[in-house]
Amino acid sequence: MGAVVGTLTMQTKQRRPSRDKVDDELEMTMVCHRPEGLEQLEAQTNFNKRELQVLYRGFKNECPSGVVNEETFKHIYAQFFPHGDASTYAHYLFNAFDSAHNGSIKFEDFVMGLSILLRGSVREKLQWTFNLYDINRDGYINKEEMTEIVRAIYDMMGKYTYPALRGDVPQQHVEAFFQKMDRNKDGVVTLEEFILACQEDENMMRSLQLFENVI
Repeated sequence: MGAVVGTLTMQTKQRRPSRDKVDDELEMTMVCHRPEGLEQLEAQTNFNKRELQVLYRGFKNECPSGVVNEETFKHIYAQFFPHGDASTYAHYLFNAFDSAHNGSIKFEDFVMGLSILLRGSVREKLQWTFNLYDINRDGYINKEEMTEIVRAIYDMMGKYTYPALRGDVPQQHVEAFFQKMDRNKDGVVTLEEFILACQEDENMMRSLQLFENVI
């Protein structure tokens, strides 16, 4: 997602010079969904007002209606992974950003998630990642859920790598993760188990940070 945002902001800067606050606020009234005031978003995120203005312009450039549905999100995301199949991972990522679970992402949803991923604390980033893996939102990660996400990442990033990855690599990755995370061996990983294991194991943290790079 960092790549996506970088491209959006670059397009914005190339398209036109900066404009004053009045123009920015007026611009926000010209879409179907008007985001919360910049002051409120500034208070709720780790972005300043100028950064929010740039992010908003990029978001509106890609999504003139002010909201993104899943198909549009998949189309945008797929452009950054032309040699792999990003559709499944984009589906799970969309659900993680869709905080209201209503099938659309508003600008507020986008910047709140982005604020955590780019500038949040380690715990905040890990909690966001946990929620991504917790597909059924029951507060636990089971092996099936983690395998789904890891396989989706391999499809997107590793499907055309050389040498080719074996089909059982995602499962092996999940087994190794669960061996370290599932401390009470009950078959599921809680948020606290997830955070504790990642904070104690630098290799695991680095592995998750690699996954973070595809967000």
